[in-house]
Amino acid sequence: MDKEKQTDRVQKIPITELVPFKDHPFKVVEDESMLRTTESISMFGVLTPLIARPAEDGKFEIISGHRRAHAAAAVGLTEVPVIVRDMDDDVAKILVVDSNLQRENILPSERAFAYKMKADAMKHQGERTDLQQEGTSVQVAPKLTTAIIGEKDGVSKDTVKRFIRLTNLIPELLDMLDHKKISFNPAVELSYLRPEEQQNLIEAMDFTQAAP
Repeated sequence: MDKEKQTDRVQKIPITELVPFKDHPFKVVEDESMLRTTESISMFGVLTPLIARPAEDGKFEIISGHRRAHAAAAVGLTEVPVIVRDMDDDVAKILVVDSNLQRENILPSERAFAYKMKADAMKHQGERTDLQQEGTSVQVAPKLTTAIIGEKDGVSKDTVKRFIRLTNLIPELLDMLDHKKISFNPAVELSYLRPEEQQNLIEAMDFTQAAP
């Protein structure tokens, strides 16, 4: 079928032909929200179509609906409704982020990598108007980009920048942040340490009593 004719038409696609979006910043976990999604799909099926784009080998890369696909497979469904759209990487990344940020209970690490993914995609699209000075060591998005992202998500551009800073944390510290063993502001400060310094901090910490 011509790809153009597939656009915005709901199709039934086997779950086995769906693949997750590369570097998807949101985790698919068996939490309470997933349980509710699974129960709903078990009773009513998948009411909201997934969005995907054509991928290699005749498969389709999920842009929106990773959790619905997981829940559908869990209850034994073999196919799900999907809207197939052709889109480039930057457009796909922005849609991945925007379609997931509305979800409840997003982990700080998920939001951090989501903001960074969207900022990078927007910069690549040519929406940069406030380029960083060459040689700066602080890797954050340009002001205009962070303002656009913040306005879309209902937060300030500075909040967006601080979340993006968290992507400089080593996985152990990100995990501690997600599990509320350290709070947001100290985590942002720790992100300015070199990875080896962060690792030394982890090794020196008494996990039962101490936190930055």
